[in-house]
Amino acid sequence: MLLRQAHWRAATVMTEALRPFGIELRHFAVLIVLVDRGPTVQRDLAAATGADKAGIMRVVDDLERKGLAVRKAVPGDRRVRAVEITPQGLELFDAAHVAAEPLAERLVADLGPGEAEQLRDLLTRFAYPAGGEA
Repeated sequence: MLLRQAHWRAATVMTEALRPFGIELRHFAVLIVLVDRGPTVQRDLAAATGADKAGIMRVVDDLERKGLAVRKAVPGDRRVRAVEITPQGLELFDAAHVAAEPLAERLVADLGPGEAEQLRDLLTRFAYPAGGEA
């Protein structure tokens, strides 16, 4: 329940930060992956964001409709499409990231020195265990 409450608090704050940009947290999550990894197939976007196949298709459809991402053919496999961020998508991502940063910092403001980094490390290890177990 504590993880659920922490998620709710962070998601609420970030949703408000992203609202002026016309995107939701699920859109921002995909843009983060595209900025970090470059063109990415939808299957890998789903895995990286914790979305299911249908959900990631809806998010990518939204991003394409907004001109923030495009699907492109993957050389050597006609069935697979990679999603790529557009220049407009990168511009929006950068602006949203700048706007969200102070709010994200405020979320961890009550933590002591080094604790925000420790929390990030612990959550990363919890979410992505070394043995790969679910």
